[in-house]
Amino acid sequence: MLSLCIFILVILIIVILLFSSPALSPIPYFPSQHVDLPLIVKALNLKNNQTVFDLGAGDGIVILQGAKEAFQQRLNTKFIAVEINPILILILHLRRFFHPNKKNIRIVRDDIFKMKFPRSTMKQWNNVAVYLYISPWFLEKTISNIKFQISNISVISYMYPIKSLKNREKVIQGKNKIFIY
Repeated sequence: MLSLCIFILVILIIVILLFSSPALSPIPYFPSQHVDLPLIVKALNLKNNQTVFDLGAGDGIVILQGAKEAFQQRLNTKFIAVEINPILILILHLRRFFHPNKKNIRIVRDDIFKMKFPRSTMKQWNNVAVYLYISPWFLEKTISNIKFQISNISVISYMYPIKSLKNREKVIQGKNKIFIY
């Protein structure tokens, strides 16, 4: 019994370290609110031949709901979940495995501040949407990386406005604000 308790404690400490280590995930994990999911998916403005990136996808709640909606509407929309935390990557893969639209969901382990957007995706798909739910002090750094590589995109930010895009801002009020640029 004591060895089982020690084993559980060690596993718990490892999981805590994986979620709190700045080297593995500089942004803490907070999932988007379930109550706001329909509004977030609406803000993505899903359409055919679109690519939707979820930068800092966490457990995939937004990307999977968007992929489900696209599947139900028979849209040929591609979804790319970008996450750095290995535990969350594992959860994303497990959830994708059982998803009805799994052929259109790709999971990428990368750092959202340094990632290179795949040129093949940009050429193949005309419309690109990026969903962000990250700490406000990281938003501008992420937006600079995106704008450096992609010119014509729509950006959806959950809870936090993006100051450099303020002139294009539309807001949807749910439980929390959803900012569309």
